[in-house]
Amino acid sequence: MSERFDILFEGLPEEKALELLRTNPEELSNPVEKYTAATRLAACRSDRSLEGLIEAIELDPENLFNRITRRKVLEALGRRRDPRALPALFTALGFDDEASVINAVDSIAQIGAPLSNHQSEQLLSALNGSDNQKRSVIQTHARLGIASGEQAIAALERDDNPLVAGAARAYAAKVHGQFDQLAPLIPQLTDSIAGRRRAAVIDLGDAGDVSVLPHLVTCPVSMPLRAKSAFQLVDPQKSGTVPIAHSDLIIQLLQDDPSMLSLQHDWICSEEIAEIEKNLQHRDEGKQYGGALSVIKMPKGQQLDTIDHIHSRFWSDYGVNYLLTAVVGLQGLQERSDLVRTALAETLPQYAKSRVAAAWSCLRLGLKDQVEPLMQIQQTTSWLPLKWSCEQVLKGL
Repeated sequence: MSERFDILFEGLPEEKALELLRTNPEELSNPVEKYTAATRLAACRSDRSLEGLIEAIELDPENLFNRITRRKVLEALGRRRDPRALPALFTALGFDDEASVINAVDSIAQIGAPLSNHQSEQLLSALNGSDNQKRSVIQTHARLGIASGEQAIAALERDDNPLVAGAARAYAAKVHGQFDQLAPLIPQLTDSIAGRRRAAVIDLGDAGDVSVLPHLVTCPVSMPLRAKSAFQLVDPQKSGTVPIAHSDLIIQLLQDDPSMLSLQHDWICSEEIAEIEKNLQHRDEGKQYGGALSVIKMPKGQQLDTIDHIHSRFWSDYGVNYLLTAVVGLQGLQERSDLVRTALAETLPQYAKSRVAAAWSCLRLGLKDQVEPLMQIQQTTSWLPLKWSCEQVLKGL
């Protein structure tokens, strides 16, 4: 789980979380608390909490709650980014629970420490699994720059599953400089299947070729996913700065105008409110953006009525919240500027992308009364797309 959700669990004391982690789930009135404890310990920093997480890898997986907790523990150890967890994570590569193996592989990548030859061999052997596991293992080779997997991974560049092939091509580009391998990923950015588009965005971010940025920016997947890959490309050292040569494209991405995205015609619905509501809540972001574009194309009076109706029914839906906030700014709707102020003030982590939309809407609407909140967000947020957005908006206001 992303660091931005830590606020949801910070009320659970570390000592209590450790106690829950060690308790038999059959003795708990609410066994869900056991894996909630693992998530809480991901945000702790003490040696005791790290040791508790490492010990929990040995939980008996026959019990469902233990099995889920073990998965959360393996994920949490990646969040801790402590190399002392590596031996336990490599032990987990031998588990027969695919989700646990994938979480262990992902955590090895997150820790980012150099691997021994033996550990590299262990990691490569984990290619012998499901397609999801193959993809995770290949991604970890790319992110850690492990050159020794070249032969085995090259054999997967033409795999029938584009999610496996795409990861293999990203590895070839990132680790072995074979940037010509990325060509098939560009059309995948406009695939009709959302999962393939998302995978292509991730793979292009991993590949490290900034020349693909114009294609990535217009891909109809979630803004945070595109932003993560885009910042990987333009700011690989995580300095928090964007080179001038790329700033216009990053601004375009963060302002997220649906009319600038590569939308398929059948993703754009009619102007009937029921159809727009259906699109805005669709799981495919292409459909969501199609619904937002239908609102953008309306005459202003109809536009305001539609926004009011959707706001009254779906404002708590964080996807709808984000798109409405963006549309208000993109269309310069001063009459609904209060929606922007409300979105900017929202602190729950699931609304973080709405704050990005609200920041840019403040600039478009000239909301100088929001300078102080923007400054506070810029100083306190650790999420780079939001921090950088606030910096740019403050310069403009």
